[in-house]
Amino acid sequence: MLRYTAFSSRPEGGNPAGVVLDATALDDTDMLAVAADIGYSESAFLTAPPEGLGGQEGRAYSIRYFSPKAEVPFCGHATVAAAIALAERIGPGELVFATRAGTVPVEVTEESGTVRATLTSVEPHIEEISEADLDEALAALGWPGADLDPAFAPRIAFAGARHLVLAAATRARLADLAYDFARLEALMHRLDLTTVQLVWRESATVFHVRDPFPVGGVVEDPATGAAAAAFGAYARELGLVPDSAVLTLHQGEDLGRPGELTVTLRTGDPRVRVSGTGARIGS
Repeated sequence: MLRYTAFSSRPEGGNPAGVVLDATALDDTDMLAVAADIGYSESAFLTAPPEGLGGQEGRAYSIRYFSPKAEVPFCGHATVAAAIALAERIGPGELVFATRAGTVPVEVTEESGTVRATLTSVEPHIEEISEADLDEALAALGWPGADLDPAFAPRIAFAGARHLVLAAATRARLADLAYDFARLEALMHRLDLTTVQLVWRESATVFHVRDPFPVGGVVEDPATGAAAAAFGAYARELGLVPDSAVLTLHQGEDLGRPGELTVTLRTGDPRVRVSGTGARIGS
């Protein structure tokens, strides 16, 4: 089991993930046990690619993601962590991962000793949330409806995993996160949500985000690449940002693990690119 952080070049920043580069000998029970033992929000397990997966020989893999409580279909930060771990061994370049959510290409580059991975999401989509479910989410969070930013309509966004996007009207509201773990977990299971993406807009292209993750057995995810991809698609579809834009998401500051996620939107391509640096944790 390797340990890497994603979306920070410092081991004490970003979101840590476990990485097993050859999980051939592990079954589902083993992978869940390993993920629970390491205790990070997710760990990535790599095996040989399925037949027909594109990509250069030796640079394509199947990948699965486990939280301490369950398997998740897609995890951005563990994808970045795994890509950087591979790049340290086989060099920067193009990688292709077969995930439960679909095929995810990743490009790894290195400049002046800093390694950066950029994943390209599966095609995203956005859906509305019922008023009753929204009321239940706000009640579980302890957020009055007046604390929401009216410019950001609550939606469920998907770019490999489902996330409920809620925008806080103030940075203070975002910073004050003390929610009913069991109540939010129950709602998220019913709606098949991976996290709740809580956001606050600092400027036209800069956002601060937090992600409660009770369904994974974790109070909060420090930096969430899958949610960042979903948010990019959400912001574009609702006309909150241009069709072509580069967004900066700051996450983990309230946990003492600051990280930075770069979200790139391109005109004519519905997919979302999420990039960040990474670093090995420990020797």
